[in-house]
Amino acid sequence: MAGPAKSKTVEDVLHERAEEVRCALDEALRPPRARPQRGPTTEQGQGGRLNVDGSTAAAASLYEAMRYMALGGGKKLRPALVLLASEACGGSADAAMPAACAVEMVHIYSLIHDDLPAMDNDDLRHGRPSCHKAFGEAMAILAGDTLLTEAFTLLATGVRDAAVCRRLVEELASAAGAEGMAGGQVADLAAERQGLRDARLLEEIHRRKTARLIEASVVMGAISADASDARERSLREYGTHLGLAFQVADDILDAVGETEVLGKTAGKDAAAGKLTFVSLFGLEAARERARGEADRAVDALVPFGREADRLREVARFVVERTF
Repeated sequence: MAGPAKSKTVEDVLHERAEEVRCALDEALRPPRARPQRGPTTEQGQGGRLNVDGSTAAAASLYEAMRYMALGGGKKLRPALVLLASEACGGSADAAMPAACAVEMVHIYSLIHDDLPAMDNDDLRHGRPSCHKAFGEAMAILAGDTLLTEAFTLLATGVRDAAVCRRLVEELASAAGAEGMAGGQVADLAAERQGLRDARLLEEIHRRKTARLIEASVVMGAISADASDARERSLREYGTHLGLAFQVADDILDAVGETEVLGKTAGKDAAAGKLTFVSLFGLEAARERARGEADRAVDALVPFGREADRLREVARFVVERTF
């Protein structure tokens, strides 16, 4: 299979994929009365219908809060990874789009809840007031709850192959639940409140809170493309190392970045006494770890040829980015 054209940078490609996902989310998160009505089956293939059914009595303010967060910025790296992994496995972006949108909806739910005063207590997200600052704490909680719920509705209605849908639901639920993102957040809060300084705990937090959903993103791309077991295993390993590289890079950016560039409050980790690679090992060791994880992510793609070059570029990008 021919490799991707090199005229575009990886940032260009990620921006394009982010815009594709934003357009799909714009349709999926329209208030019910604003949506075109479609039947449960269409001629659009596995990608099918992207709009999420909901009660016509749903409060417009709930959709406003969800759209504010889902459409109002952000890198949209995770859904882009779903699409890029699917394409690397010979699949189509259309078939993978429901999975891409579902992953992003779960990610946005996690950001809304992370920013709440009971969690990370951050007033800024994507360069704008956090959801609870813009809409109040109660609405922010409900917006996050609804995004999480509707992510699975989107998979159930947007993926026509029942076996593929089941595997996608299982992968996303595992990544978001007690053994993944939610459990990682619990461990992160405990480390902060108890002042724990343990390298093994730090690794567990990063693997569960951040790396697991990034891992799921590329695996869901492989599932959407009906990839071989070998390719799926390769992408799972890639995603784990990429997720760790991403989080270590985030730790570094929180220490050295600027709020205006990051779109979120810089320096909060140190101020809160959070357990991070920078706080535990220092800045240079953290940079070395991020580069090492990116290298391991690239090494995991050995079963692929040039069709996975964009994924290799993403691994380098996540540790070189400034936002």
